[in-house]
Amino acid sequence: MNIADTRLAIVGLGYVGLPLAVAFGRRFPVIGFDISAPRVLELRDGIDRTLEMSSEDLTSAGQLTYTDQLAGLRDCNVFVITVPTPVDAARQPDFDPLLKSSAAIGSILKKGDVVIYESTVYPGVTEEVCVPVLEQASGLKFNQDFFCGYSPERINPGDKERTVTKITKVTSGSTPEIADFVDDLYASIIEAGTHKASSIRVAEASKVIENTQRDVNIALMNELAGIFNRVGIDTHEVLAAARTKWNFMPFSPGLVGGHCIGVDPYYLAHKAAMLGYNPELILSARRINDEMGPYVAGRVIRLMAESRINVVGSRILVLGVAFKENCPDVRNTKVVDVISELSGIHAEVDIHDPWVNADEVKHEYGIDLTADLLKESYDAVVLAVAHSEFVADDAEIKVDRLLKPGGIIFDVKGVLPRAENVFRL
Repeated sequence: MNIADTRLAIVGLGYVGLPLAVAFGRRFPVIGFDISAPRVLELRDGIDRTLEMSSEDLTSAGQLTYTDQLAGLRDCNVFVITVPTPVDAARQPDFDPLLKSSAAIGSILKKGDVVIYESTVYPGVTEEVCVPVLEQASGLKFNQDFFCGYSPERINPGDKERTVTKITKVTSGSTPEIADFVDDLYASIIEAGTHKASSIRVAEASKVIENTQRDVNIALMNELAGIFNRVGIDTHEVLAAARTKWNFMPFSPGLVGGHCIGVDPYYLAHKAAMLGYNPELILSARRINDEMGPYVAGRVIRLMAESRINVVGSRILVLGVAFKENCPDVRNTKVVDVISELSGIHAEVDIHDPWVNADEVKHEYGIDLTADLLKESYDAVVLAVAHSEFVADDAEIKVDRLLKPGGIIFDVKGVLPRAENVFRL
């Protein structure tokens, strides 16, 4: 297949799919598909609730249209699937979105079509889990009637500098010819260039270890934070000193949430367990990072007690509920663990976040947000997310002015100026 003949469908228009659809829509005829009719209507009106794409960005993709009807994709010959790959309550891979989207695309698949997956998975999922579904739904034979590729997403929500076209893209295909086609297709829009992997499994593995590596390194910082707190020294001061060595890796302690780092290592661990290998380091890192919410809450409670603040009946403000700064993404946010622990001690906990959608937070976590903040109203303030509204020099919200006399601030991110009543991980 020649890329000039590409009629592209992007399946899933979330944080990954929409920026990709826009980038391709500036060059090829593209149909963006999402099962959410309201999402499609908003995009047609030039509105992206994730804030990844501006109305100007959407308008710039002159060949991009949207639909929530599967039949609207029948004329496409290349399908890029960008659906989520979460974990379930037992922290096992949840392939439901992947299986449903594969079955849907399989039902309209034609001879010669190519299906490319971007969802993060462990090595082998594309060919061992997805392809059988495509074959069954289509009645076609893999690598004879249709073909597959894998190009892992590298979207960084909220990052306006490292956008999709400015990050090197790993590509792969189920045959050498298809690998070349997939690479040429992405190379046509990726300014940073592409890296063609030798196989789909290599490409799958490259993605899942990116986030596993970060998870393990952040877990080390979190463990060090616990140690240095007991020693009585400031973790961030230690790290600042250590970073003066040229090869020290600049990771920091904190809450590890979101759709990637807090999820992807479980996929690799699951595959390892299937092969009879116990991934001790990976799972230990996950355990440490998953325990940080309760740890932060415990630090806050102890500091309040040391400051002679009666914890029961106190007023505590949590600033930020998104999983990262300057971004409305609340998927798998670990701030909710902090909130849960603080609420359990019979404190009155207010949560304020100017970036997120209040209805989404209520639906996902049962949490009501506080819109208006009053000066000198709180016994403790937890800066959980470093939104610019909280920490910039001209910040709209002056954190210290929200405290009652004698109150404390717990700076999870380590970004506020040092003061006697400001404590950090």
